[in-house]
Amino acid sequence: MEERLELAKLCSSRDWSKAIRVLDSLLSKTCLIQDICNRAFCYSQLELHKHVIKDCDKALKLDPALLQAYILKGRAFSALGRNEEALVVWEEGHKYAVHHCTDIKQLLELEQLLTVSKQNNTLSFQCHAAESDISATESVITRGSTETHDNSDKLNGKHEPPSETSVTPEVGNNSSDKSQKHNVLNGKAKGCRTDGLSNGSFEGPKLSDGSEVCSPPFAVRTKSSDETESIIKSGRTFDITSMGEVSEAFTGSSNTSELNYQPSAITDKSINKTDARSKPSDKIDMHLDLSDQNKRNKKFSVTRISKTKSINVDFRLSRGIAQVNEGKYNHAISIFDQILREDPNYPEALIGRGTAYAFQRELDAAIVDFTKALQSNPSAGEAWKRRGQARAALGESVEAIADLTKALEFEPNSPDILHERGIVNFKFKDFKAAVEDLSTCVKFDRDNKSAYTYLGSALSSIGEHKRAEDAHKKSIELDKNFLEAWVHLTQLYQELANSDKALECLHQILQIDRRFARAYHLRGLLLHGMGHHRNAIKDLSDGLSVDSTNIECLYLRASCYHAVGQYREAVKDYDAALDMELESMDKFVLQCLAFYQKEIALYTASKLSSEFCWFDIDGDINPLFKEFWCKRMHPKDVCEKVYRQPPLRDSLRKSKLKKQEFTFTKARTTLIDAADSIGKKIQYNCPGFLPNRRQHRMAGLAAIEIAQKVSKAWRVEWKSSNKSISKNSKRARRKERLSPPSQNRGGAGCSTSSLSDMLTSSVSAEDRSSSRSIMSWHELYSLAVKWRQISEPCDPVVWVNKLSEEFNSGFGSHTPLTLGQYKVVRYFQNSQRVINLAKEVIKEKKFVYSKEDNIIDLSSEGKLQEVMKAHSCSDLHKAVGQDFWLATWCNSTASEGIRLEGTRITLLKMGESGYDFAIRTPCTPSRWNDFDAEMALAWEAICNAYCGETFGASDFDVLGNVRDAILRMTYYWYNFMPLSRGTAAVGFIVLLGVFLAANMEFTGTIPVGLQMDWEAILNFDPSSFMDSVKSWLYESLNISTSWKDYPDVASSFETTASVVAALSSYSEGAANKLHAEGK
Repeated sequence: MEERLELAKLCSSRDWSKAIRVLDSLLSKTCLIQDICNRAFCYSQLELHKHVIKDCDKALKLDPALLQAYILKGRAFSALGRNEEALVVWEEGHKYAVHHCTDIKQLLELEQLLTVSKQNNTLSFQCHAAESDISATESVITRGSTETHDNSDKLNGKHEPPSETSVTPEVGNNSSDKSQKHNVLNGKAKGCRTDGLSNGSFEGPKLSDGSEVCSPPFAVRTKSSDETESIIKSGRTFDITSMGEVSEAFTGSSNTSELNYQPSAITDKSINKTDARSKPSDKIDMHLDLSDQNKRNKKFSVTRISKTKSINVDFRLSRGIAQVNEGKYNHAISIFDQILREDPNYPEALIGRGTAYAFQRELDAAIVDFTKALQSNPSAGEAWKRRGQARAALGESVEAIADLTKALEFEPNSPDILHERGIVNFKFKDFKAAVEDLSTCVKFDRDNKSAYTYLGSALSSIGEHKRAEDAHKKSIELDKNFLEAWVHLTQLYQELANSDKALECLHQILQIDRRFARAYHLRGLLLHGMGHHRNAIKDLSDGLSVDSTNIECLYLRASCYHAVGQYREAVKDYDAALDMELESMDKFVLQCLAFYQKEIALYTASKLSSEFCWFDIDGDINPLFKEFWCKRMHPKDVCEKVYRQPPLRDSLRKSKLKKQEFTFTKARTTLIDAADSIGKKIQYNCPGFLPNRRQHRMAGLAAIEIAQKVSKAWRVEWKSSNKSISKNSKRARRKERLSPPSQNRGGAGCSTSSLSDMLTSSVSAEDRSSSRSIMSWHELYSLAVKWRQISEPCDPVVWVNKLSEEFNSGFGSHTPLTLGQYKVVRYFQNSQRVINLAKEVIKEKKFVYSKEDNIIDLSSEGKLQEVMKAHSCSDLHKAVGQDFWLATWCNSTASEGIRLEGTRITLLKMGESGYDFAIRTPCTPSRWNDFDAEMALAWEAICNAYCGETFGASDFDVLGNVRDAILRMTYYWYNFMPLSRGTAAVGFIVLLGVFLAANMEFTGTIPVGLQMDWEAILNFDPSSFMDSVKSWLYESLNISTSWKDYPDVASSFETTASVVAALSSYSEGAANKLHAEGK
């Protein structure tokens, strides 16, 4: 009773903001249709038209025949300049009215509105005061709002990268709202002139389309206090609009429009996806995007408003909101300060000032204001939402989600708030929650293109790629020029290694905006991944011409220059990246990498004129440097402790490169053609593995060189065996161990010996001493490692045992299947098999290890049963009860009954519903020694199988033991994982090369969905691995000796410079055409 009496008094005094507060309170207790309509009317007086529409929709959902709601909703649409929609609403209301019992006065008013609307076919709706006694409910139709209905666009029509958070609040009252998104100030609401001035010549402020804004205040003729009190005492709800009539009494102009602020984050790649995609920064910049046209045409000035207390507070509040929307934050703050001096706890003013602070990036001050507003009015849903947005911008994810969730209590299923919370959830990697929020959002708001594309990115992160693609396409269907959706779709295709579709999307982006720098970076990244480094340089240069401070473009271009041998340009770009001042940690990592890559570039340049056998990163480069490089650590300690490479000018002056280094002779052309054909066989046909022509050529040349050198070694071995000294040779191979590391690790070109040099001399001397080993397994694989190192110099491919003392503590590889809720595209397909493998290990061992390496006993019957029932990471973690790891094993061939430590399966809980599920392979000295012995025996078995009676055989069946021996060594190599990265590629290259040496050429392709290294890792025994790959591998092996006619690789590409040229020289015709077409 008291609240309704207060409501009547507030409406009589035109204190609409406080009236809305009372109505919020009433509606939180009992949802009455009349109260909803009353609140809609109050919103209309504050010119918050979108709130009017939202409340009218609620009322019509409860009562589709409610004429008052149709009238108010139509007026709101008209005020927004959407006259066609207004006409549709009024016609719909009239249809209901003529077929049902209704209020004749409201019907007549509705008919009058329809008549006026139909007469005005120019979509410009004149402002009308209530001059007729037909209706006592007519409110002023304003032109103060510059809102639009598009709830996805930003103010300038462009969107931030996918890892950013986008939020769009509406200010002007304390209630929760459905503020439409991103395009507040660019709407084209038609203005009107008022003749209410004494001179009739007032010209209102102009919108971006040049139309005028007319927002006359109003005078209300109130009912007598006796009439009001009698209504209140009756205990009934009442129609606020019946309490007064609106008349023209224009004394000024108001522009109450909605606010739009956009927190944005600096992105990575990355990722990415994601990319996975990519890592969002901890902080997000908050800013207001205002179009230049708006900034030029907006002419409101605080000085137009009298600051005397006689001006209605709501009117000043509207003026403050308008100032914020025009980007005049200091002016707005001064207006809100004036209101707050009179009433320090006025919630609406606190919310308005807090928003202005947020736009100025004074996020802490903004949060203080929003918090104070909530203390004054805990039901202010607007403040909950705003504070949630500000907290998200500060990286306070938990608090931000809590505030936005609270805002939803005041407005359940609000598409706006669901959109905001969904984006915050996405940014903080709670992808499942993001999918839930954004899916609900688009159910209620089917035209929200921003929600659709963020939904697509969230779906992609949890592995639902088809649904993700559909969501992105739906966003583009709503707006074919929506760059953000095109970018997200490009990243999805790139993540799935669908280069054709990714390039097509990038072509579309550049058709929309030729100066969109991010598109050039994405295309450069894609071309780099495909091995088109020179074309990538062109795109990255175009991107830098648009944005010279883009460190992603700069670093990637330096990497491309580095790979193709343009070292001057590479060093220049690396130096430029190092000189940049950055705020993002993700981008700082690129600076760290630029330091290491520059040193590797300088090292490679110093080796250009030397024989390729002298290129020895593992022997020449300091172990500490390599360790920091692999771990992407800050290079400060490296700078102080490690010898730096000589300046580029010294290296290039000493190199004196000859023209023939880059001339393609017949021999070189023959080798390159053969290499391109052979190298394609290493390609995995799985999502995430992009075909790379540069890597294919590298693999082919490496395989051919391995075949040539192994064949020579076997020929020497065979001749030695004929001299009856093979027994001594075998004994020598059993005793082999790793070659001692180079004693000169710091400088360039300072090794005292070369691995390949020793290898060449050993196999060319056919009458060598029988006491020496012909070739060790380590030397065999080092041939492929060296090619892998120089083919993509930005990948830190090094032998783990050649790192610093960290080797002793088990530095090794880490291959994730899931990261939190993100499903790693390349490897997640193996997750169920890894879970089953873990269960098998637990079943036998009955224990696992904690993070602290303590034993967790699982021997009790109940525990084991729970583990055996697990089908997911969540099930398995719940069964064990905490984070854990376990080690698989490999059955030894060298020592029967002995098990080697395989890989470690780790399961760590991340957040509420995410897990870090990965395989980790530590390379401790003891483990290294075990696998070293196993690899030595496996390699000896291959040599013995071929160099006996089967030497030179061309009968497929006769070579059966050789095939099996090659697969057995490959099994141990993959489980060994002795490289920091690149183990999978190197393993298959060696397999191809040794098969060739044994006159067997692999002519097929790796089956779709199969990853050779994972087949080895997921089997306890080499025989099981061999059985899993024989069916397709052996069927594709053909007897072939054609490779013996190829020119010698080491002689044809003798110098490092010639190797770089071979990997970097392609027929660019098709590629250039592809680049020109943007495909």
